[in-house]
Amino acid sequence: MSGTYPDLNGKVVLVTGGSRGIGARTAAAFAAQGARVCVVGRDAKALDGVVERIAGDGGTATRAVADVTDAAAVEEARRCTESLLGPVDVLAAFAGGQGLPVPTVELTERRWREVLDSDLTSVFLTVRAFLPGMVERGGGSVITMSSAAGRQPSQANLAYGVANAGVVMLTRHLATEAGPRGVRVNCLAPSAILTETTEARMPAGVRDKIAALHPLSRMGVPEDVVAAALFLASDSASWLTGLTIDVAGGRVTN
Repeated sequence: MSGTYPDLNGKVVLVTGGSRGIGARTAAAFAAQGARVCVVGRDAKALDGVVERIAGDGGTATRAVADVTDAAAVEEARRCTESLLGPVDVLAAFAGGQGLPVPTVELTERRWREVLDSDLTSVFLTVRAFLPGMVERGGGSVITMSSAAGRQPSQANLAYGVANAGVVMLTRHLATEAGPRGVRVNCLAPSAILTETTEARMPAGVRDKIAALHPLSRMGVPEDVVAAALFLASDSASWLTGLTIDVAGGRVTN
C-alpha cells in the first residue's frame, strides 16, 4: 500500500503512458491522494476506462489522446489539461516500453529509430512542453521512466537499452538545469514488473525464473513503482533531484 502525502491534494498531475499498466495505476494513486489527474495515451477507449475507474473511486480525472512522439500532439495535450485542470504541478513521463529482444545484427535502422523515438524522444518532447510553465511558476516535479535495461546490459534490444540510458542522463541534466528554478527532476528504473500484459504473456515457469534473478526473490508489481512515484512527487522528497531510483528488487544497485 502506498503512503499518504497530504501535500499532493489539489495538485495537477499528468501521466503519459496512462492507458494501462504502471501508468494507469500511477494515475489512480495520485487521484486517491486528492490530485487532479490527466492520463495521456493513444488508446481512447482504454483511457476512458481509467478515467471512469478513478471517478468511480471519487477521484478527479480527465484524459488526452496523444502520441507522445508527436510534438504537436503533446502540446495540444498540455493545452487541454491546463484548460480543464490548471497548470501541471507533477509530470510523470512514463510512456515507452519497446524492449522486446532483437539480436543487434537483426536490428534494422527503422526499428532503431522507432525505439529511440518511443522511449527517449517522447520523454524529451513531453518535458519540453511542460518544463517552461514549471520554470515560470518556480516549482514542479518531473518524474521520468527508464528501465533496468538502461542501467546494465540485458536481454532487451540494444536500442531500448540505449534509449533508457539516455533517459537517465536526460534526467540528470535537467535536474541540474532546472533545479535553480525550483523544479525537481527524478527518474524511476524498474526491473521486471508483473503488469497485466506481462502476466498474460509470460508462463508461470518463466516468471519463477525471473523472480529468482532478484535478491528479493520476486518480480515487481506496479504498486512498487507507484509508491516510489508518489514519494518523489511529494514534499517528502523536496531535497531530492537528479536521482534514478532502481525499483529492481536488488538486481540493480549501482
